[in-house]
Amino acid sequence: MKFLQGFLLFSLIVAFSLATVGQSPSKILSQANKALGGEKALKAISSWQQTGKVTRLADGATGNYSAYAASGGLFGGLYDVNGFEIGFGYNGKSGWVRDSKNGLRTVTGEASRDFQAEAVYRASRWLRAKDEKTKISAGGKATIAERPANVVLLTTAKGSRIKLFFDAATGLLLRDETEIGDLVKIYEYGDYRRVGAVQMPFEIKYSEGDEKYDIRLDEVKFNQQIARSKFDFPVVSNEPLPNIPALLDEVRANADKVDAILENYSFTEERIERDLKDNGQLVVKESEKTLLTFYKGYRIKRTLEKNGKPLSPSDQAKEDKDVEKQVAEIEKKIAEREKKAEKMAAGSVGQPRGEGQRVTIAEALKGSLLVNPRRERFRGRDVIVFDYEPNPAFKPKSRMEQLFALCNGAVWVDTATKQIVRLEAQLTKSAGNFLAKASRGASFTLENDIVNNEIWLPSQADINLQIKLFLIAGININNLVKYGDYRRFETEVKDASVGDEKKP
Repeated sequence: MKFLQGFLLFSLIVAFSLATVGQSPSKILSQANKALGGEKALKAISSWQQTGKVTRLADGATGNYSAYAASGGLFGGLYDVNGFEIGFGYNGKSGWVRDSKNGLRTVTGEASRDFQAEAVYRASRWLRAKDEKTKISAGGKATIAERPANVVLLTTAKGSRIKLFFDAATGLLLRDETEIGDLVKIYEYGDYRRVGAVQMPFEIKYSEGDEKYDIRLDEVKFNQQIARSKFDFPVVSNEPLPNIPALLDEVRANADKVDAILENYSFTEERIERDLKDNGQLVVKESEKTLLTFYKGYRIKRTLEKNGKPLSPSDQAKEDKDVEKQVAEIEKKIAEREKKAEKMAAGSVGQPRGEGQRVTIAEALKGSLLVNPRRERFRGRDVIVFDYEPNPAFKPKSRMEQLFALCNGAVWVDTATKQIVRLEAQLTKSAGNFLAKASRGASFTLENDIVNNEIWLPSQADINLQIKLFLIAGININNLVKYGDYRRFETEVKDASVGDEKKP
């Protein structure tokens, strides 16, 4: 009898423990798929459109509401409340927002990264999480509108987070939270009705910052044709745009001037290696800070810190010797180049493009189709922004051109200096060979700051890619690179140190 009582007590403890731990994220999503109509029915949706009425809860003002999405991460919407209009869109290359207070603008920074993640989620829910290298993790339990809910976290490879709350009893989605930069957008769902084979909510409570809205849908449509232009940046200005190919020619011509000016600067580069854990947390694995100067047109690199700490005396001595070695190698390269140039001159043969000579981003973009150009303001400057996408007719001649020929994204060009001030790029298909291949979805974002009002120089780069190596498991690269402390220097290296700073 005591044994039986003990066994029953043990069983109750195990059952209680399992209930406390809850279901795994994969089981929660599987239950949600089933509740919504089945995974097959959900995957059959290539586009959706919904229309209805929106009410601002603060004053009861009402208006029309519409939202729409399509496969490929296309997402957009428009609603107005008592004449105050809000619109947004993501076309697979860049995102934009517009409202009656702040006007029309392209989304940049962390908000751009997060908006892209939201667009993919809105277009395909969580069904593409594996393809997008998104981590799915448990978020515990919660109560939404007095209903017990299971929480699942989606964290993209770039660190964007989306929080999902599913009804513990029915499996239906009760709420989602998306972070767009510093802003948190919250949608709560109710009044599910069947549309074809799929259950859809017709009541949505939406909050964004201090604003709260009540949305009542009148109609939901699936797999209707949606014009791609609905997701593009709206054309609202009558101001003529410059000839984009001619503008890029000027950007390419200025690239050499930028290189010449950069040789008079030293700057720091901090490379931060990050890792996305199974629980959805993006953590720093290690970091290294280096000082970069230039000697006779070549880069000199010296490590300053590792993991936020200065080098030890012994490591510092090694760095000094390494700089001396770099200078010696540069002198050797210069001597070899001069000898080669003399031979070519004697043979009256034109000198080819220098080996290792930099191919600029503007030059690489010549193999892209440039679309949707517009005028905007970026960090207080007038810029031309345009999206770009692969040009199937282009035949690349370099690795840089090969890479960009498979990318889409957006570019910001300063109209005064004719320099690129921001770039977003995403690989549309896997690229490489049987030895090493970068997977589709790899991304690169570069932001520049203007220095001394004469040159746009890198301020930050965000690099995220997965590389599959021959006979070796794939490796993930998730790096944030910060540049700064730009100082104007003479480009002379003496005794393994940089020359004196130029006096203003």
